[in-house]
Amino acid sequence: MEKGKVVLAFSGGLDTSICIPLLREHYGFDEIVTVAVDVGQPEADITRATEKGQKLADKHYTIDAREKFVTDYVFPSIKANGSYEGYPMGTALARPLIAEEIVKVAQKEGASKIAHGCTGRGNDQLRFDFIFRSAGYDIIAPMREMNLTREWEICYAQEHNVPVTVAKDKPYSIDENFWSRSIEGGNLEDPAFHPPEEIYAWTVSPKDAPDAMEEVRIEFEQGVPVALNGKRLPGIALIEELNLIAGRNGVGRNDMIEDRVLGLKARENYEHPAATVLLAAHRDLEHLVLTRSELAFKHIVDDKWSELAYMGLVHEPLFYALNAFIDKTQERASGFVDVGLYKGSLRVLGRSSDLALYSDDLVSFDSTTIDQNHAVGFSNYFGLQARLFQNLKKR
Repeated sequence: MEKGKVVLAFSGGLDTSICIPLLREHYGFDEIVTVAVDVGQPEADITRATEKGQKLADKHYTIDAREKFVTDYVFPSIKANGSYEGYPMGTALARPLIAEEIVKVAQKEGASKIAHGCTGRGNDQLRFDFIFRSAGYDIIAPMREMNLTREWEICYAQEHNVPVTVAKDKPYSIDENFWSRSIEGGNLEDPAFHPPEEIYAWTVSPKDAPDAMEEVRIEFEQGVPVALNGKRLPGIALIEELNLIAGRNGVGRNDMIEDRVLGLKARENYEHPAATVLLAAHRDLEHLVLTRSELAFKHIVDDKWSELAYMGLVHEPLFYALNAFIDKTQERASGFVDVGLYKGSLRVLGRSSDLALYSDDLVSFDSTTIDQNHAVGFSNYFGLQARLFQNLKKR
């Protein structure tokens, strides 16, 4: 049996809530300190976590990390066109920040160990463990160490008078910050099951969206969104407003089979209206301001950045190096992009930048700036080796 003080990463949900009595009964800790980190969850969730932590634990902290989440994680993700297997990452981006804030509390409290409520099947255990172990802490993870099931946890919570919002008839696990909302569990674990509309909270069904297209203009400065429809907004406000705009047009849903880090395939449902629009607009702007060589190489960099971010390896030396390259390219990623939103789809309508590598004069069919005869010499050598190869095949 363990003794001493343990700090618990706490959300107020089923897993972390029953961790408190488990850490006392099954592990024997004398003092449990819970830490809830606000990265844009619903206010009700933060209030619930705070009240439950104060009631069930010996000491509780609630930390506001929303601004840091936007500036240090969301904005870099936009610059990197952060997308894992086709969806914008939300939970993955937030976990390292949450873990780092928990480490700070553990150091302040002089705790001997850090605990979390992650299972042994998902990605979060790795994202948390990486940060905790990097800080030199041993880890307690009751869910995976005791091989617990969701049904057992619900019964255990009821037996110990631990209030939880999940029920057997609606056993969905939801993780939310203002960049993304994930829904999994229950019938959704069947890849063939059609998700009911009740699981969605940010987006209307495309069939119920307005019949008229809604246009939005997004302005970027060095890869970071700074204004919406001509109104300059701080990061959180811009994302929240765009979530509302895109969500009411049914934009930003994902239903996918995702490859987890451990190799398991999982059926995941996501909502990310603002992220969908911002990433599409940013990617389009890059095509206006970056060279073909930059775009080709950055595509490789973005994919690797997204993979490392998905895994939570934010302190991997390669991750730092990729960010350095990305930041260099974003020095010219300034301008605006107009996007049309209509019944679950989005379309870029136009774009402009003072740093565009584009000349309407040079590309125009009516331009006389370029003498078209100059292209003849280039054409004579174009594909030369392939033509020589074809000649060899004819012999």
